[in-house]
Amino acid sequence: MRLFLLKPFLLFFCLVMGCGFFPQPVQAQSSISTLKGKSFNNITLEASLKPFKKNDKAYIREVATEMFTQWHSLLRHTDTVSVMLWTSDGSEIVDYKGTLSQPLEWARYLGNPNTKHEVGSGPEELSIHERAYLYMENPPAFTYGDLKFIIQTLKEVGKQVTGKPVLVGATFDPGPEFAKSEFKYVKHPEILGGSAMGHKSFVSSYSVLNADKGSYAGFPTGIPANTPFGTFFGRQSQHFLKDLGYDYIWFSNGFGFGAEGWSATGATFTGKEFEQEKLAGLTAKINEFWKLFRKECPHFQIQTRGTNLSVGADLARDAVNLKQIYEGGYNMLPPPNSPWAALDGDFGLEMVGYMSRMAELPDNRFLFRYYTHDPWWLNSPWLDRYGREPHDIYLPMAVSRIDANGKIGIPTHLNFLTIDNSLGEMPTQVPDEVTPHILKARYDSPTAPGPLVWVYPFDEYHKWAYQSKERLAEVYYGDWYIRQAINNGLPLNTVISTSSFQSVLANNPEYFRESTLVTIAPDAGSSLEKALMGFVQKGGKLIIFGPTDHSSPAFLDFLNQKNEAPLEGEFKIKTSYTTDILEKGYPNVINHRPLFSGGGFRTSLKNRNDAGTKLLVQVEQGGKSRDAVWVRTKPEWQGGKVAYLRGTNSSSFTGGRLLTPDEPDKYFIGPLHLRYVLPEFGISHVVEKQDPTIKNPVLTIARSNNAFMFSGYNPNSTIRQRFRFQQGAPLLLGLETKLDKGSSTYTMPTSWNRESRVFVEQQDGIVSFKELHSGQKGITKRYSVDGLKNATVRIYAEPQVTDEQFHAYVNSSYPWKTGQITFRKGEDRFGKHYVVENITGNLVVSW
Repeated sequence: MRLFLLKPFLLFFCLVMGCGFFPQPVQAQSSISTLKGKSFNNITLEASLKPFKKNDKAYIREVATEMFTQWHSLLRHTDTVSVMLWTSDGSEIVDYKGTLSQPLEWARYLGNPNTKHEVGSGPEELSIHERAYLYMENPPAFTYGDLKFIIQTLKEVGKQVTGKPVLVGATFDPGPEFAKSEFKYVKHPEILGGSAMGHKSFVSSYSVLNADKGSYAGFPTGIPANTPFGTFFGRQSQHFLKDLGYDYIWFSNGFGFGAEGWSATGATFTGKEFEQEKLAGLTAKINEFWKLFRKECPHFQIQTRGTNLSVGADLARDAVNLKQIYEGGYNMLPPPNSPWAALDGDFGLEMVGYMSRMAELPDNRFLFRYYTHDPWWLNSPWLDRYGREPHDIYLPMAVSRIDANGKIGIPTHLNFLTIDNSLGEMPTQVPDEVTPHILKARYDSPTAPGPLVWVYPFDEYHKWAYQSKERLAEVYYGDWYIRQAINNGLPLNTVISTSSFQSVLANNPEYFRESTLVTIAPDAGSSLEKALMGFVQKGGKLIIFGPTDHSSPAFLDFLNQKNEAPLEGEFKIKTSYTTDILEKGYPNVINHRPLFSGGGFRTSLKNRNDAGTKLLVQVEQGGKSRDAVWVRTKPEWQGGKVAYLRGTNSSSFTGGRLLTPDEPDKYFIGPLHLRYVLPEFGISHVVEKQDPTIKNPVLTIARSNNAFMFSGYNPNSTIRQRFRFQQGAPLLLGLETKLDKGSSTYTMPTSWNRESRVFVEQQDGIVSFKELHSGQKGITKRYSVDGLKNATVRIYAEPQVTDEQFHAYVNSSYPWKTGQITFRKGEDRFGKHYVVENITGNLVVSW
C-alpha cells in the first residue's frame, strides 16, 4: 500500500531529475497509432531562457518538462522535435572565448537594450523601443556552462516526455533587439549596414572586421584587420555549437540575405531608382559570405528566417540571388513565411514571399512558422494581435507547391515563435487553443493544384535582373503586383516554377485541366513561351500580366497585342466587367508609375475586329488610350483561353519599410483587375461593402481530397462575399446561403475555414449544406442539401469513392429505403464529381 502511494511521487521525481529508468513512451511508429494527416519531419518549439527563472538544476528540468508536456498532443505528429533557443541576440556566439565559466549576456529584457538609455532608466514616457527593462526583478545569472546544461536537459527531458529525438538550435540575429551587444555596437560598428531599426543598426553578413586584440574561441590571439565577418562568424559558430552541444543554427531577420531584411529599398534600390550596376558585385559579396561561413563551419545545418519580402523584390532591391544560395550546397532550410503579417496585416506580402521562396527549393523541405508569443516586445500574437483568430494558420497552410514531377508539396517543418511570452510565462491556453487549428489545417492540406496556379519565373527573374535596369524594375514589380492582388481577394495559393511547369506539362498535358495559370510574359523564343502557347492551344486557361517589351512577334500575335509609345501617370478607366458592389463606388482613375510597374503603359489590341477577343478595360489620358485587360480565344484552341493584363502596381515608396498602396478612395487599385477577370475562367468572387476604404478580404481555395477548402480573413467583418463557379454556386459546409442570381452569398467572421463539396445551379432561395451521421453499415460520409428548387447539383465525393459506393436520395430519411435517385458522372473539365438534376426539396448524398 505504501509503495502504491509513493508511485506517483517517484514518477514525478524521475521525470524532473532525469532518472535513467523512467519508462519511455511508445514511439509514434507504433502500429496502434490513430493519428490523422501527414506527419511533420520536425516541429520546433522556439523559446528564450526567460522561463528558467531560477538557475537551479531541478527547476530547469521542471520547466523543460512543462515545455514538452504543453505541446505533447501536437508533437505526436512529428518524427523529430527541436527547441530553438533565443538565448541572446547572437552575441553569445561572437563573444564566446571557449571557456564554459564565461558569464553569459542573455536576453533578460523587455524592449531594446541597445539604446542610449540604460536598462530601466530614463523618463517614464520612453517606449520600450527607446529603453529596455529587466523582465523580472533580479533575473538569474548564467554562464556558458549553465547554458550547456540547459541544452542537455532539453534533449533528455524532451526524449522522455515525447519519445522522439530532440535537437537544439542556436540563433543569430543581426539587429539590436534582444540583448546588450558590446561586440556589434561598441567594438565593431563597422560591421553594421542595414537600417531596419535606425541608421546602420543591423549586421551586414558581407562586412569586414577591423583589428581586435581580444581573445575569442576561434581567434585566441585576436581578430586580424580585414577579416571577413563570414570567416569570423563561421569559426566562432563552429566552436560555440560544438562545445555547447547544439545541433544547428538559425540565421534571423534576413541575415545572410543582403544588408536590409525589412525594407522595400536596399543596396540596389533607393526608392527612386534601381542601381543595377551594383547588382553583380553585391550578389557576389552575399554568396561569398555563405562560402566563407561554410568553410569554417562545414557541417551544422543552417536554418533561415529570410527577409520580410519575396524572391523578386529581394533580388531587385538588395541583390539577393536566392537561386545561387539554394544551389550552393550549404545544407540549409529555406526561409519560411514571414511573421510580420501579424504586425502589419499584410497577408498578401506574407503569401507572396512564402510562395516565391518555395517555387524552387534546395530539396523538398520547407517550413511553416507561426507567431504565438513574442518573448521581447510585450505582445502575444495569438492572444492579442490575432485576437485568437486562426487566419494566419489556415491561409498560409492552404499554400502548396508543385515540383517537377507533379508532386504536391506541403510544409515538412513547423516552427512556433515562441512558446514563452515576454515575461517568461508559458500559458497552457495557447497550445490548447492553437493546436486544433494547426491539426485541422494539416488534415485539410492541399492534395491537388488549386483553381489558380502561380507559375513563378524563378529562373527568369534570376537571369533578367542582371541584363538591364529596365528588366530589374520588371523583376521588382511582379511580386508587388501579386501581393496587392492577394490583399484584394485573389484566391492564389498554389505555386510552381516555370521550369517545373514545363516538366509537368510535358509528362502530363492534362495535369492543370482544372486550374487557371497566372504568370508573366515569357522571353522571345524561350521554351516557356512555347509551353504556354501550346497549353492554351490545347484547351488550357492562362492569365498573363505585366509588360511584353521582350516578347516575340509570335507571342504578341497569340495575345492579339501590339506595343505603342509608353504613357504614365493618371488615366481614366473604361470597363466592361462585373465589379464589386459598393454603396460608394471605386474611383475611375488609376495611377501608373513606371518605376513600380515595370515600365510605362504601351499595350493595345492589334486587331480590334478579332472575333475571339473581348476588351474588358481601357485607359485614357489626354485623348490617348491604351488597352489594359482583355481575353482571347479561338475555335481551334479546344476551349482554351488567354487573358492579358498590363497590370498597374498601385503602390509607391513614400518612406517607411514597405511600398504604400494608393488611397483607394482616390485611385482605383490596379491589381483588383486580376480578380475581376476570373469570371472569364469560371470563377466569380464579388465583394459587397460600403466604400473603397473598407479593406477587401483575403481568400484561399485549396483542393484537398477532392474537396474545395475555402479559408478567409476579413479585415472588416461587415463585408458580404458572393461566389459562383462554372459548375455552380459553392455551398460551404455547415452554413446556409441566400442564393442571389445564381451566386452563393456569405457574411463571414474575421477568420473562417469551410469545406465545400457541393455546387448548385439555382437562381435564388435559401439553401443549406450540412453533414449528417452515417447510421448505416458501409457508409462513412453523409451530407444533406436543403432548399433546392429544380436545381442541378454537383457533388465532389472523396477521390477513392466508386460509382457503386455513391448514393443519392431525394426527400428521404432514415433508414434510406426510399427516394434513391440516379446520377451521372460530371464533365471531365470540372474534375471528378457526380451530377443530379431537377432536384426540388432535400437532397442527401452518401458514400
